[in-house]
Amino acid sequence: MNEDLFQLGIKALIVNSEGHILLLKVNKEMLKGFSGDPYWDIPGGRIHRGSTIEETLKREVKEETGITNITRTAPLAMVLSNIRIPRDGTDTGLILSVYTCRVEEPISVILSNEHTEFRWFESKEAGALLQIKYPKEFTEKISVLHISP
Repeated sequence: MNEDLFQLGIKALIVNSEGHILLLKVNKEMLKGFSGDPYWDIPGGRIHRGSTIEETLKREVKEETGITNITRTAPLAMVLSNIRIPRDGTDTGLILSVYTCRVEEPISVILSNEHTEFRWFESKEAGALLQIKYPKEFTEKISVLHISP
């Protein structure tokens, strides 16, 4: 019997004081075995043994964006990614636990080599751009998301 393999990722939906959402364009050169076009994503990564969710959020956000001033986090959704990761002749699914994260101004973004571009989007546009990686139910939720300052 073949069982599907999954990894747990922790993702940060970063929202600024204007309610805009930070998206990062994935660097295709960093995607092993992925044949599609570069896509927009939100910062995040795998949780390490012994790490808390908050530690993982802060670590991944800092590594991918240089942002260190997260002030508030809250659970948003648990989703199954549309993208699977090729591995050893098979592929691995991604279960993503997404948290909204507020950041203090000023915000200075310094991208890692995992991404080629960043932009702040209104929620409707962010939801549309995230449709490659995330399921429709999640992107529709993002499209109408309103987070008060």
